[in-house]
Order: sequence, then C-alpha cells, then structure tokens
Amino acid sequence: MKQQSAFTSFYLPLVGISNPLEVIEQITYLLFLRRLDELQTLEETKARTLGQPVERRIFPAGKDSKGRSYDDYRWSRFKDFEARDLYELVDDHIFPFLRTLGGDGSTYATHMKDARFTIPTPALLVKVVDMIAALPMQGCDTKGDLYEYMLSKIATAGQNGQFRTPRHIIQLMVEMTQPTPKDVVCDPACGTAGFLVAVGDSLRHHHPNLFHNRREREHFHNGLFNGFDFDSTMLRIGSMNMLLYGVEHWKLRSAHPLGHRAAAAASHARVISQCPA
Repeated sequence: MKQQSAFTSFYLPLVGISNPLEVIEQITYLLFLRRLDELQTLEETKARTLGQPVERRIFPAGKDSKGRSYDDYRWSRFKDFEARDLYELVDDHIFPFLRTLGGDGSTYATHMKDARFTIPTPALLVKVVDMIAALPMQGCDTKGDLYEYMLSKIATAGQNGQFRTPRHIIQLMVEMTQPTPKDVVCDPACGTAGFLVAVGDSLRHHHPNLFHNRREREHFHNGLFNGFDFDSTMLRIGSMNMLLYGVEHWKLRSAHPLGHRAAAAASHARVISQCPA
C-alpha cells in the first residue's frame, strides 16, 4: 500500500520528525506542489489550444531573486533532480515561494507564514518524492486517503480532535443540506476544509450558471466559505486546499470549534460540519 509506505518512510523514529501532524504536513506540501504544477500545465494547454495567453500563472516566468529559474519549482521538473540539488531547491527557494502564494494579507498568507520545511535529509526527501510521483492523482481523493490512513496510525490524533470525515459522508451531508449560491457556509471544525470544498463542488454542479451572475460570483469568491480550527497545521492544510480549489478570498480562522467566536459566525451561516464530541 503506497499510503502506508509513504507514512512509514517519514515516521521511522530515527528520521527526526517527532510530531505526527508534522509528518502529515510535510507530505501535504509535496502533494500541493505536484498539484500546482498540474494546474499550471492545464492552463498552458488551454492557452495553446485557444491561442491565448495563460490566464492563471502559478509559477512566474524568469528567475527568482537568487537566480534560480522558476521552471525548476515545478514538480514535473524537480522530481528527477539529484538529491542534494533537490533539497537545496525545496529548502531555499520553493518554501519561501510557497509562503507568498495567495497575496499579502490573504488567509493563505496568514496561515502559511509559519510553514517550515523539516524533512531532515536529502535522501529521505528523494524517497518520498518518488513515492508521491507514483501515486495516481486522477479519479480519487488521493491526498484525503493518505491523510486518513496516517491519522489512523497516530494514537494522539483522536485526542486532539483530528478526524477526517470520509469523502462519501461529506458528499451525502452536503447534498442533504442543499447549499445555494446566496448562502454563507461555515464549518466550525474545518480541519483540511473538506466540507467547504465539497460545498463548492455542489454549487458548481447544481448551479452551472453561478459564475455568469456578477453578484453570485463575487459572493462565491469573497464571503461564502468560512471555517475555524484550533490547530495551525490544519489551517495551513485547509488553506492549501482552498487555494487549489480556486476560491479567491475565503476565511479560515483560528478558534476552538465549540468556542464563542465560531458559534457567533455559525449563527449567521449554513453550518456543515462534523464537530468533535
């Protein structure tokens, strides 16, 4: 099982990563980088087909301030780099770049400012990159499955309330709730933002003209999605999920899901969540 292999490689006692949620976070960064490259490849293919400029460019053209080509930041390129070169690239170039995505003052930037690269050795980085490169990413919730598997192996996770709701349960709950483009949706225990992403999927499916209406489009990007979590790692992972999904301005805030701040926000919203008992 590839999920088990990736987790085991990270979580051997001697590799130097003692916090189990940090293991999840480091793997998420690598999955995130792979997905960013895939999204830009799709944009480039679309631009070539239509004979138009690339609309959404994730990786800039040219070089960074240290003289490294931004093309090297792309998963399809760096996954085959030599171990020490790869480690230096991720540590000194890609991680500072990840912190800047989303723009200054955005929810993403707020939660990513403390993101750290903590994989201890070039050899371990190469090993996990190779494993992630072999994972099928189409037609399944690979990242979610990997996350769920890792949580099942972490005894302390349940004590902290970090449980992933299975994808089919999320979809069922969202369909039963029937969100509309005019709603304000809140998940007071958002974790990796799985419920919020599913709400967006439901709106795109059931309201295909959503983005043709200026008011509804602006609301989708600037007020519809709200979430809370008390764990900074979960907020970073959730922010990466929302950025990948293409929502421009969402609100994921640090607060206990049963606290007054989350309760006040939820009182004015359609709540879709699996809150801790």
